[in-house]
Amino acid sequence: MQHVYRPLLLCSALALAGCAGITSHGPQPDVETRITILHTNDHHGRFWKNRDGEYGMAARKTVVDQIRQEVAAAGGYSLLLDGGDVNTGVPESDLQDAVPDFRGMNLLGYDAMAVGNHEFDKPPVVLQMQRALATFPMLSANIYRDGKRMFEPYKLFNLGGVRVAVMGLTTEDTQRMVHPDNIRNTEFRNAQTEAAKVLPELRSKADVVIAATHMGHYENGQHGTQAPGDVELARAVKGIDLVVGGHTQNPACMKAENVLDRSYVPGSACQPDRQNGTWIVQAHEWGKYVGRADFTYKNGEFKLVKYALIPINLKKPVKTAEGKTSLVPYTQEIAESPEMLQLLKPFQEFGQQKLMVEVGSSDGRLEGDRTVVRSQPAALGVMIGRSMMEKTQADLAIVNGGGVRDSLPAGKITYKDVLTVHPFGNTIAVVELTGKELMDYLAVVAKLSTGSGGFAQFAGIGLVIEQGVVTQTTVRGKPVEPGARYRLAVNNFVASGGDGYPKITQHPSYVDTGFVDADVLRAYIAAHSPLKAADYAPGQQVVRR
Repeated sequence: MQHVYRPLLLCSALALAGCAGITSHGPQPDVETRITILHTNDHHGRFWKNRDGEYGMAARKTVVDQIRQEVAAAGGYSLLLDGGDVNTGVPESDLQDAVPDFRGMNLLGYDAMAVGNHEFDKPPVVLQMQRALATFPMLSANIYRDGKRMFEPYKLFNLGGVRVAVMGLTTEDTQRMVHPDNIRNTEFRNAQTEAAKVLPELRSKADVVIAATHMGHYENGQHGTQAPGDVELARAVKGIDLVVGGHTQNPACMKAENVLDRSYVPGSACQPDRQNGTWIVQAHEWGKYVGRADFTYKNGEFKLVKYALIPINLKKPVKTAEGKTSLVPYTQEIAESPEMLQLLKPFQEFGQQKLMVEVGSSDGRLEGDRTVVRSQPAALGVMIGRSMMEKTQADLAIVNGGGVRDSLPAGKITYKDVLTVHPFGNTIAVVELTGKELMDYLAVVAKLSTGSGGFAQFAGIGLVIEQGVVTQTTVRGKPVEPGARYRLAVNNFVASGGDGYPKITQHPSYVDTGFVDADVLRAYIAAHSPLKAADYAPGQQVVRR
């Protein structure tokens, strides 16, 4: 495999120093070296394609292998990097502690990855297992445990004589996004400060410096109450050639200077962000794309020649002549790698078997039928809202009726039942609103049509709605005060404006927790079983007149 000069990887004895003991005389003058950086981020358990045949590691391997062969045939070199968050996403992966995902990454031949906040979602023993399983380094220069760096801060590679350093950085927000028990004695220090400390050392050893980060892109550095991301890093720390990012889960394709192309279409041209001489890239999420950045290096200049986001079997809805809708690939369909399918199929089948496991029980049916949840308060709507509140410590929760796809039966409840209720894999988001902001939000929600997917189910709140107008509001039994602050939980679909809800993703306090709704509901059922259906009767908490 030509993409990495292998002797440089045999440096386990020097791991904490980032292979500092390996030196190189550097590139030859007047020699142009072609270097291709491939990248992904925010995998979140998507080792298998979805039900529409999109993404999946088997098709990703086909693309990566083809690019590597093409680059090597032209005399170039390549690295495959990831921006973090391998964990937390779909049940088949979560049930198996992302073992299929890390094994799939090994087969893909990743060279390094940034440590993401979701790498801390499970107890430390799981992270230790994943680190031992990975045949590539997990990098972060700003995570400390007991006063020492927990991970390798960087890795050095020699690509045809060009010394390339890859430094890892992780969002400081991890401290408030994961369970405290999972990060005891762990610090997430200021990423800019740590990068500035490491950079002089890297510049003395490397010709090219790449930061693999899990910090977020944040258009024009507008990170609100979140920790600063890649744009702010590039502006604050001069000397990073390329940032391979993650965390905000968007294609970092720019419409104009400091203006993100929010309507990016798969397969179209993508102009990466450029800040303070640093290129910034991000490949959306879930392996939907493989990013490809083709550079040349000559006489100290690291020049971007071409950049593309390659869709991995992403599909668009197209109406047929008969008026029906079918899904058609944006670009030519990519065949799945037989080798990867052979590796991952047993994990997928095992995960499917686990779905029939009993997770709890109920003494009565918890109503979630479409005709009910889209027209009146329903028991299952209340329970889902309470599960979201319990997981996020929110004061109230709002659930769109369209996000509830079935009822939960009386008697035994299986994981499959839970996934039938929540099949979309939405995540739970939280936002802190003033009383006035909350009332403005509720004023819109109250007007959403009966029978539509936007019809709201509530938990933790009392409402009187008269002809679409909110006339009385209480949260946890007390009237809402305009100047007080309230923590609201919704799913990320609703937060982004889905089903006609006000868009709140740009609110400074907005956080997508990454917790999948089905997993949250499953844990709640397990913790509270046997459930008493009467406890979730909507009663008169929400009255519509």
